Amino acid sequence: MSSGFVDLRSDTVTQPTAEMRRAMADAEVGDDQYGEDPTVNALEEAYAARVGKPAALFVPSGVMANQIALRVLCRPGALVIAGRRQHVVIYEHGAAARNAGIQFFELDDDDGTLDPEAITWARAAVEHHYPTPELLCLEHTHMPAGGIPWTLPALEAVAWAAHGLPIHMDGARLFNAEVATGTSVSAFTAPVTTVMSCLSKGLCAPVGSILAGPSDVMAEARLERHRLGGAMRQAGVIAAAGLLALRTMVDRLADDHARAQRLAHAVAERWPAAGCDPARLPTNMVIFRHLDPDALLAQLRSEGVLAGTIAPGVVRLVTHHDVDDPALERALTAISTAH
Repeated sequence: MSSGFVDLRSDTVTQPTAEMRRAMADAEVGDDQYGEDPTVNALEEAYAARVGKPAALFVPSGVMANQIALRVLCRPGALVIAGRRQHVVIYEHGAAARNAGIQFFELDDDDGTLDPEAITWARAAVEHHYPTPELLCLEHTHMPAGGIPWTLPALEAVAWAAHGLPIHMDGARLFNAEVATGTSVSAFTAPVTTVMSCLSKGLCAPVGSILAGPSDVMAEARLERHRLGGAMRQAGVIAAAGLLALRTMVDRLADDHARAQRLAHAVAERWPAAGCDPARLPTNMVIFRHLDPDALLAQLRSEGVLAGTIAPGVVRLVTHHDVDDPALERALTAISTAH
């Protein structure tokens, strides 16, 4: 909870565990810009092995990881195929245009996936004077759709449609997908070129994300990290928490998913027409429509519950490590009497 509130605004509000704080205090460190921080190196190696890629790079944030991927996988002026509601398209303050000089070809992604035929069309349109696509971006899990994971057949279908285009996966909550589906992250990432995951969301590390991919791409990514001001020195202090996050915090995401299901059922019961179908929300996101989100958020806050919005008229509730069963009951009570 945050200052006495049940904080359901995001899983970014999680606090590092006591074990993480001890690991941070005791971390062995060096200068990461020289590649000499042993804890950072261990974290990068652990993540690369987990996602089945040759190399990885520790960066301050998921946004930076996405921006670096854009810069190393395509040229300025290139067309990047992506879902219209993906984080890299709408929640990064136009960074893709400013930092990478690219333009998006936006596809419908209401169900969290992309239509392979639409990708094929975008590639074929080059023959009709359309810009040339150089990259395909995916989001997994897809937050605006309700934290929905991709299936392996769907991923393989879009990879086939990409026909050799590099693919970047925004896997900020990739480990939620692994826990919800039972499919390993390495299976999910096999068809993609690069993948990033956040350590500072459901995994509870205080800061940091990791980008992984081919060794030559990650060497270029290290240079782009420097250009964007993300080079770090004795970063093992924070990487130590990230290592523990990977080792100890993944399996417990199932608890967040179970609590989100209870929230989803409460929302569906309170507002049947709000578009919240618990059967379609398998991870830690509960997203629904409301006619007056500001009033709802104010009422929930008066009951000690913090919530947020992701678009006009769209409310989001997110479960995480710091929302235990008593906190959940408090949120359920507040929802049951909300207008």
